[in-house]
Amino acid sequence: MDIKIPRYVASVIEILEKNGYEAYIVGGCVRDAMMGKEPHDYDVCTNCTPDGMVEIFSGFHTIKTGLKHGTLTVMSEHMPVEVTTYRSDGEYTDHRRPDSVKFETELGEDLKRRDFTVNAMCFNPNDGTVDLFDGKEDLENRIIRCVGIAEDRFDEDALRIMRALRFASVLDFDIEENTAAAMRKKSYLLNAISAERIFSELKKLLCGKAVCRIMLEYSDIIGVILPEIIPCIGCEQNNIHHCYTVYEHICRSIENIECDEDLRLVMLFHDIGKPQKKVTDEAGVDHFKLHQLSGGDIAESVLTRLKCSNKTLKMVTSLVLEHDNRILPKRRTVKRFIAKYDYDFFEDWLKVRRADTLAQSEYMREEKMAELEQLAVLGAEIKEEMCCLKTSDLAINGHDMIAMGFSGADIKNALNTALDAVIDEEIENERETLLAFIRGKFNGQ
Repeated sequence: MDIKIPRYVASVIEILEKNGYEAYIVGGCVRDAMMGKEPHDYDVCTNCTPDGMVEIFSGFHTIKTGLKHGTLTVMSEHMPVEVTTYRSDGEYTDHRRPDSVKFETELGEDLKRRDFTVNAMCFNPNDGTVDLFDGKEDLENRIIRCVGIAEDRFDEDALRIMRALRFASVLDFDIEENTAAAMRKKSYLLNAISAERIFSELKKLLCGKAVCRIMLEYSDIIGVILPEIIPCIGCEQNNIHHCYTVYEHICRSIENIECDEDLRLVMLFHDIGKPQKKVTDEAGVDHFKLHQLSGGDIAESVLTRLKCSNKTLKMVTSLVLEHDNRILPKRRTVKRFIAKYDYDFFEDWLKVRRADTLAQSEYMREEKMAELEQLAVLGAEIKEEMCCLKTSDLAINGHDMIAMGFSGADIKNALNTALDAVIDEEIENERETLLAFIRGKFNGQ
């Protein structure tokens, strides 16, 4: 198969070849190109030494931060190309990075250290595709398979377990039997991996098109990185609104929402507190009252452990806490909800509610979805009308309150009272009307 290489990458390969060296694009860019996708970036491997690369590309702007590991970033036509010397890796005592690297002269030595067959192919215009481990066949059969002995690959770098799940989820591939068995056997090694790296792979996994299938098939591995989710696995929901266990409901709900990292994290955590709150009544019906509160606590704890950004942490926990809030489809209640947060949050809340509902039983599903549509229409109307939803939107302000004799906390209290009346559509947001309302409400103070 011929792969069209961008000019800025081809020129790097040409310069290396003109100086007597081998050079190939390698890894993910080859995989993506063979799948008909546009690669995000290009990596080049070569038998040129790091010092040789520095000399050859002396006329280019280069970044040398990875040079001790054999990588030189060459800026070609203002685009970065990572050029790496063929290498083999030493021992991986921390199950993440090699203690040492040895620069090699043979391409095969470099390719056999890579993680999966679909990532161990390389290409250049003269030699075509070099595929020593049948990566093309695995790509055609939609299979993730380790290069060489799977257990060795995961012993070297345990993060590869998460990468395998991520690739399977994103590409909608299956994981080869021996590779899957080795992942399960070595999953305990994930505890040696930094929280940031686990979180990065988890978010990508959650945004895959096969996320539900992969999370269901590999729930035991998900439980290693998220032990808080283990009680959800197999937790029955015997009530008319549900037809899946808590864990399967979570997995299905993730797939029901748009491919946005934060929203998919909300679905991951939205019902994680249910096992803690499960109560079965005399009729054998399960109830999970206030599970959103325990879910919010768990989400905050896990996301803090995973070194999540404060912005995402706040958004996710707030939506988890609100996901079971069934507000009435009335202007007043919708306005109050939007006033509490903002319109973007309201829209995200609707997305969460829809995804949650679609992962439940069919009981009253049409009615539930219709009510959510009513809420969406009301919200859009309120946004269009630019309704007064904050004290800063009022036709009066703190100076008016001071002029009326208010001071301290009473100023805020008076404005909030006026805002409540405007939101409830008891009075118009008009200056004299508001002042008269406050005089009447606070006995002419």
